[in-house]
Amino acid sequence: MSFYFINEEIGAVLKDILAKVCYEKYPLNFNNVAVTWINYEARSKKGYGYGINNRKKIYPASIVKLVYSLAIYYWIENKTILRDIQIDEAIQAMLQNSSNDATSFIVDLLTGTTSGPSLEKEIFNTWKFQRLIINDWLKTLNWEELYGFNCCQKTWEDRPYGREKDFYGTSNKNRNAMTTDGTARIMEEIMQNINFNENNINLRNCLFREIKEQSQYNDENSQIKGFLGEGLPQKILFWSKAGLMTEARHDAAWWINENQSKTLLVVFTEGKEFANDNYFLPKFSKAIYEFIHS
Repeated sequence: MSFYFINEEIGAVLKDILAKVCYEKYPLNFNNVAVTWINYEARSKKGYGYGINNRKKIYPASIVKLVYSLAIYYWIENKTILRDIQIDEAIQAMLQNSSNDATSFIVDLLTGTTSGPSLEKEIFNTWKFQRLIINDWLKTLNWEELYGFNCCQKTWEDRPYGREKDFYGTSNKNRNAMTTDGTARIMEEIMQNINFNENNINLRNCLFREIKEQSQYNDENSQIKGFLGEGLPQKILFWSKAGLMTEARHDAAWWINENQSKTLLVVFTEGKEFANDNYFLPKFSKAIYEFIHS
C-alpha cells in the first residue's frame, strides 16, 4: 500500500503535462523521465498523488544525500553517534550546497569506513560489510517504497579511486539506485513527520531555499536555476534537494501553495540531453503549479 492515496485525476493531469512538456524536445524519451507528484491539503498528513516510472531504480546523483542526512538524524536520536559542530556544518553543506566533501565525511561517520587505496580481500570484505550499513538501516524502516534501494556510495566531483572504485564493481553495477516514490517518502518524512527540536539537526532548515531573481543566483552550483524551483513564483515557501551529473538531472521539491495546500514533486531524468537541459524541470514545475492554481 502506497504512503499516498493514488488519484487518477492527478494521474491524467500528470500524463498530459509530461506529454506536453516532453513533446517539444523529447517525443520519444518518456521512459527517461520518472515522476512522483503528491498534493496535501493544508492540515493533512497523507496526500493524493500519482507516479510515472515511479518505482524504476535510477542513479540518484546527489539526491542520495537526503538518505544520508536522514540516517544521521536517526543515528543521533538513537545515540549511535554524538552530535557536534562538525556534523552540523557537514549536514548543512551537504544539503544546502551539495558538498561532496561533506558527504564523504558523513558517509565515513555513518559506516566507520574511509576512502583510500585498494585493500586485500579479507580486509576489503569487512570494509564492504561496513559500507552496507546504510542499506541495512533502510530495510529496518519497513517502507515498501525503499525496496531495492542501494545507498552505499559517496558522491564525487570527478570519479572514485582505489577501494571506492573497486566497490563500484564491474561496469559500475554497485552504483547507488533510488526511485522517485522512495525519494518522495523520505522527503515527506523530513517535511511532515519529524518534530525537529534543538537536540538534533533540523534537516528541514537545511533544505529551505529562497527563490530569487535569476540575477541573484547565477551560481553554477545553484539548486534553483535549471531545476524545479525556477518554475515557481518567488513568493512561495520552498524546500528542495537537486542532483546533477553528466547523464542525470533530478530534483525533489516541497512547496506551500497560496491556499496553504502543499505539493511534493520528485522528478528524475536520465540521459545527456536531459542533463544538459536547463529548461525541462522549470517548465514541468510551472505547469504543475499553474494547474493547482487554475
